[in-house]
Amino acid sequence: MSENTSVPATRGSSGVRVVGIIVIVLGALFVVAGLGTYAVVSKTLGDQKITVSDDAKHFAGRDVRGPFTAYAQANTINEHATEIGGGKTYAELPQDDPNRQTVMTASFLQASLFTSVVAFGVAAFVAVMGVVLVLLGWCLMRLGRTAPA
Repeated sequence: MSENTSVPATRGSSGVRVVGIIVIVLGALFVVAGLGTYAVVSKTLGDQKITVSDDAKHFAGRDVRGPFTAYAQANTINEHATEIGGGKTYAELPQDDPNRQTVMTASFLQASLFTSVVAFGVAAFVAVMGVVLVLLGWCLMRLGRTAPA
């Protein structure tokens, strides 16, 4: 004769199951939001038709569509701006320096690319946290089924 080791669900365990379902739904929303944001940022960058400079240390000639190519191009822009500015930043250049406008534009482009890198990171973090929440919710539902009275 086999013994049934699971205990029937009680009123308290149904609350744990409800919380588990809520956590799973929130986790699924996080996964969708994270992946959706990652895709939108990638498409937006791709629409700009940016290509990593040929003299970049990494990803030279590749389209900027993801965090690694955006980071590579931002670094290359910084190297170019540093060279053009003679090692000085926009704020350090005299106002009458003819290179000041170019260094300023490079600074803005670099900041925009770094912002996209951060957006990719946040989107990936949200998606991973969504997976963690789904797994946590699944565990809570399992615990709710076997909770003692």
